Amino acid sequence: MSFQNPSQEKIFQYLNEAKVIAVVGLSDKPEKTSYKIAEVLKAHGYTLYGVNPKLAGQTINEIPVVAELTDVPVTIDIVDVFRRSEFLPEVAKAFLKTDAKVFWAQLGLESEEAAKLLQDQGRNDIVMNRCVKIELNKQA
Repeated sequence: MSFQNPSQEKIFQYLNEAKVIAVVGLSDKPEKTSYKIAEVLKAHGYTLYGVNPKLAGQTINEIPVVAELTDVPVTIDIVDVFRRSEFLPEVAKAFLKTDAKVFWAQLGLESEEAAKLLQDQGRNDIVMNRCVKIELNKQA
């Protein structure tokens, strides 16, 4: 894979400047990683939106859930993706329909195709195979 993550300093900048994070693949099950990470993000003071068509219209752990990224009613700073790698190109296409700033695929997730889709549209703020919780803890 030729995709390269940004520098550690740039990753910290993304996290420090962000106010709104959309969690794609948010689960309503407390044992799931997306649920746990959303709790950590809430504790750090981010405004969160869940994106999960199966749970749209619900509120999970005080987080409103919408069906699609384009349904988030405010500007998204980071799209934090908890979908398997083969779904990343699909999520990247949805990302391109928004004015979201950073595409972030969680630890273990990466897709050269998704990176290329984003980069071809001039969207170069991409992080893959990194965990926001781990990154937040590095700067604590």
